[in-house]
Amino acid sequence: MAVFQRGDFAKICEINGIRITDRQAAQFACYADLLTEWNQRMNLTAISDVDAIYEKHFLDSLLPAWDCKLFGRVCDVGSGAGFPAIPLKIMYPDLEIVIIEPLGKRITFLSALCKELDISVELVNERAEDYAKTHREVFDFVMARAVANLPMLGELCLPLVRKKGKWIAMKGANALVEKQQGEHAVKTLGAQFVRAYERELSDGSKRINLVYEKVKATPKQYPRPFVQIKKHPL
Repeated sequence: MAVFQRGDFAKICEINGIRITDRQAAQFACYADLLTEWNQRMNLTAISDVDAIYEKHFLDSLLPAWDCKLFGRVCDVGSGAGFPAIPLKIMYPDLEIVIIEPLGKRITFLSALCKELDISVELVNERAEDYAKTHREVFDFVMARAVANLPMLGELCLPLVRKKGKWIAMKGANALVEKQQGEHAVKTLGAQFVRAYERELSDGSKRINLVYEKVKATPKQYPRPFVQIKKHPL
């Protein structure tokens, strides 16, 4: 299998019907530079090679939009260094994106990043279960990438999804096992499974995105405090 190089990023995007503009290419290059620079001062990502950043962060972040047409308000729960939210905003600037990230140092990075990239994203320095108390069922799409196992993740994300909206859980090779483990939680929280999309990266690793639709309101007792979510997952 061919080794991925950053130049492959635009080619793969074009194969999937997306032509990267000069401005977007410059934004992604700036993002990679800033991520590398800031990563020397704080732990933002274990991936430091620029080619790997383009594939395992940028490309990976765009996969949900290729499998499911995104629109309206999109929430990224536990965004870390901005994935998938910032690549999605660069590529689809009309999306109204909110990032929920509890760690202040990451918010500091994201704030500087958004300013440098000249993009508008709402940054929320709060835990998802606290944010949901005042923002229940207001998003068309909620996403989370490598945050927690599916039962826990569902309780953090699904209260934010509006009825008929979608939750996309961005997972690895173990996704279908997690799907089974999360069936009770998903049903309890008012959603149902729609489909799974699988892609393979150049090193053979798998990316599997699980898509759920909100079919009824999440019961008001959810989400619980995080200690309870972790200790007694649904």
